[in-house]
Amino acid sequence: MSTLGERLRLARDRVGLKQTQVKERTNINNKTLSGYENDVSEPDTNTLVTLAELYGVSFKWLLTGTGEMTEKESKDEEDFLAFANNPELQVFYKELPKSDEETVRRLRDIWEIIKHEKK
Repeated sequence: MSTLGERLRLARDRVGLKQTQVKERTNINNKTLSGYENDVSEPDTNTLVTLAELYGVSFKWLLTGTGEMTEKESKDEEDFLAFANNPELQVFYKELPKSDEETVRRLRDIWEIIKHEKK
């Protein structure tokens, strides 16, 4: 199991930020951030929330190392599976044109409609 510091570093590296760039965006001192990433100290909850948002990772994953690294990935996958298994889609699929480009365009249009209905 990884440590909080390892997850913080992994998340920062994932988005391609240097510690100095994190400092510019969050006002967290480089030395403090280094302490977090080296497990010398632990950030408070507000700081963890700030870093999770900056890095685009799940707060739960950052804090515990469990679950999906990013909520977006798991939510999009879950939404897509629900979409793909929808019985109405099966009916629609049978009515699709033979052109691959047209099929992809229509599927994208339907996906956008479904995403907007959930909001």
